[in-house]
Amino acid sequence: MNGFDIKKLKVIQAPLAGISDTIYRKLIREYKGVDTLLTTEMLSSEALNQVPDGKILKFEEVEYPLSFQIAGHKPDLMAKAAKMLEDRASVIDINCGCPVNKIVKGKDGSALMRDIPLAKEIIKKVRKEIKIPLSVKFRLGWSEEDKNYIEFAKMLEGEGVDFITLHARTRAQMYSGKASYEDIKKLKETVKIPVFANGDIKTIEDVKNCIEYTNADGVAIGRGFVGDFSFPYRAEQFFKTGEIIPEPDLIEKLNMLKKHLKGEIDLRGEINGIKYMRKFYPFYISGVKNASKLRSKLVLLNTEKEIEEVLDSVLCLHALD
Repeated sequence: MNGFDIKKLKVIQAPLAGISDTIYRKLIREYKGVDTLLTTEMLSSEALNQVPDGKILKFEEVEYPLSFQIAGHKPDLMAKAAKMLEDRASVIDINCGCPVNKIVKGKDGSALMRDIPLAKEIIKKVRKEIKIPLSVKFRLGWSEEDKNYIEFAKMLEGEGVDFITLHARTRAQMYSGKASYEDIKKLKETVKIPVFANGDIKTIEDVKNCIEYTNADGVAIGRGFVGDFSFPYRAEQFFKTGEIIPEPDLIEKLNMLKKHLKGEIDLRGEINGIKYMRKFYPFYISGVKNASKLRSKLVLLNTEKEIEEVLDSVLCLHALD
């Protein structure tokens, strides 16, 4: 945790609710993503302050460096949550970008971009409480007509935030449309603290194109990592050497799926682990012939043995092609 060097940071695993759990993060490390900054799923500052300290959020050493992302709109609670997590975290990240209705209705996430004085008070109090690096993830603004990311970023820089991540969409866009790399480039030209680009980065070629165009200091990738635990390592290698390592083939991806499935079953039990994994199937089997039929079959299976038998049959057929 101590000794985390922001200057060497190039790749961030962006948090994804209901996806980037401890198994997900440990598999990134297993597939050689050693320098990627991993991130917890978004943590509610309200919930953290209701749990006795010392009985929450225990993580394995392999997951570090690890950023803890917190959300909320009450400055004192946000500061207390950050302080509570400080001895566990490599970085504290503040969520000012989540666009989901239930989050913004509570004035959290991207709703904070509509109240810069409140966001400033939160940052000020959190910065005062912790000595470890502080980052903030945010969007272009609430809507196309209300893009205030430059003003927001200048405030963050002025309050001592160490680095920032810009998801280059507005809240109104949610996850639709194209991320605006033009705006990431403009932000990078405006502030002096490191800027990480987020949005529409699904391949190493995307990493290359994004960095070349925006001159961002690195990338934060969310959905692009799902179904491919080798992506973080391949992104790291691109930054180190310029090499574009090919994506894993179907055999590798199906073996990743089997490891992921086993990990979730070990964590949650067979029934709940399999239910949890069903949302991941499309990401792993996208390269399979008749993938939609295979997915329809997989989601009806309720034991690890049955799922592995189906995946093994797919691997055998692929080997014969």
